[in-house]
Amino acid sequence: MQPLVAGISRRLGERARDEAGVTLLELLVVVLIVGILAALAIPSLAGQKGKAVDAQAKTLARTAETTAESIATNDKGEYGNVTAAELNAYEPTIRILPSSTAAYLSGATGGQANFSLTAKATNGDEFTISRNAGGEVTRTCLSPVAKTGCGGAEKGSW
Repeated sequence: MQPLVAGISRRLGERARDEAGVTLLELLVVVLIVGILAALAIPSLAGQKGKAVDAQAKTLARTAETTAESIATNDKGEYGNVTAAELNAYEPTIRILPSSTAAYLSGATGGQANFSLTAKATNGDEFTISRNAGGEVTRTCLSPVAKTGCGGAEKGSW
């Protein structure tokens, strides 16, 4: 049994000596591939933070819209009591104070049959949901700082 173990050990030792390591060319090819992958990935990932910030503001605006509908349901179908303070009273997760770390409701107005709600993202983008007297809901976006937050433009809908 020992000659078998000795033979295997000798072959492994020979194999280890034959493969001394990685050549400089192989190392340069690996570095080049990693560099190309990083060049492709970094710009794609850089835009994701802005999208996440905008998504937070859109969610806030949509939550405020649902809450405004709840207020109207409790007020005989009228939106006159839709204010930032009233929305926050109905739904405490609706932020109404300006913040540099989270989206907040920067504007809320209501009338007898209409309302307008604006959520502001930390990057300055503003997302507005409006309901007119006919019941038509519109969603508009304004990106005054980056000028690209509304689907790549300064203004748009969402």
